[in-house]
Amino acid sequence: MRGLLAISRAIDAATRRLGQWVAWLVVVAAVISAGNALIRKLFDTSSNAWLELQWWLFAAVFLFAAPWTLALNEHIRIDILSQRFSQRVRNIIEVIGHVFFLMPMAAVIVWTSWPFFLSSFAQNEQSSNYGGLPQWPAKLLIPLAFSVLFIQAVSELIKRVAIMRGDLSEPEFPGHHPAAGLDAGHIHEPPEDEAGSTR
Repeated sequence: MRGLLAISRAIDAATRRLGQWVAWLVVVAAVISAGNALIRKLFDTSSNAWLELQWWLFAAVFLFAAPWTLALNEHIRIDILSQRFSQRVRNIIEVIGHVFFLMPMAAVIVWTSWPFFLSSFAQNEQSSNYGGLPQWPAKLLIPLAFSVLFIQAVSELIKRVAIMRGDLSEPEFPGHHPAAGLDAGHIHEPPEDEAGSTR
């Protein structure tokens, strides 16, 4: 299991670096958007290529930050239900979700989007907008991003099984927020050593 956990840590590190890198594309997109708006106001001209580049950048951020979000354990759950279950049941749900839903979904998207990209690349598909960008680079983002998501799902599965086996404690699980499981009323309670003190 140690070897698998080492692989998991390497995957997490790579996913984190990728996510941190693509996060900067938000800034690039904002600069391009502001520059395009400024040029349009000052010179009464614009470019579909710059507009489409903004869409590309947004797509890249959305697609490649998803695995990082998964690694941070920040994806959306139905907390009102999950908090009612024991930790063991939640772990089982996580394993089932990864094995039977997330990983097959990612694999199917990679499998079906790759020919989609190859066809676009072979045709050198261009934008339907005048002066727009080629379409195949944007379509390449889909199989690449979901391949990364699949690999990150493998890492999450390794960690979750390790937790269930007792090889990894829950607080060590990346993205685990102990305070997130507290009731709102408990958050403001003072620690035990201060509970009896008054000011």
